[in-house]
Formats: sequence, C-alpha cells, structure tokens
Amino acid sequence: MSKDRDTIWDEWRERVNMTPKELEEWLETGESKSVGDTGGEGESTGHKSGRRIIEIKSTKKDDLTDDQWDHMAKVNGYIGRHTAQRPDGDVDETNWRYSLMNWGHDPLKK
Repeated sequence: MSKDRDTIWDEWRERVNMTPKELEEWLETGESKSVGDTGGEGESTGHKSGRRIIEIKSTKKDDLTDDQWDHMAKVNGYIGRHTAQRPDGDVDETNWRYSLMNWGHDPLKK
C-alpha cells in the first residue's frame, strides 16, 4: 500500500533537511558529481534527483504534481534506506554522506 500525501509530506519535511540554496551550491561541487550510479548517462541518479528536489522545494504544496509527489516518496524511501546504512566512524568526507546530500539530506546537519 502506498503512503498518503500527508505522510509523504511529513516525511519529506523531516528527511530533506537541505535548503534549495544549500542543495544548489552542493550540486556544483566535485564531491557531489563524484558519487552515484550514472547508468552510463554522465549524471548520477542522485544528482538528477537533487535538481528535482530544488524544483519541488520551490513549489507550493497545493501546486505539486502527481509526478512530484511520486518523486518525493522516492526521495523519502532513499533517505530512509541509506541513513540506516550509516558507516562507523567519521562520515564527514564519505561517499555515503555525499550521496545522501545529493538527495537533499545532510546527515551532519542538526
């Protein structure tokens, strides 16, 4: 059973903790571009997702499309799964953190 939009919205607001400006600046870094599966297309799935997240965060809730709601649910799922795989030790400069940041979540941000 898929989640209702209220649940998706609540999870999104909790998990996607980077502002559009923070995410936009992050996506321009070499670290951002160095992680993720490209599927042979040059840009990683996470990097593409980050660009969509900026667009979604700049859209009013009532104006979100079905496709945007679907992407929000996908982002929530990715962040939930990936944060559960946190490696031991300092994660500040790790591909694990960089990948999460491409999806709008900085695990070091309070």
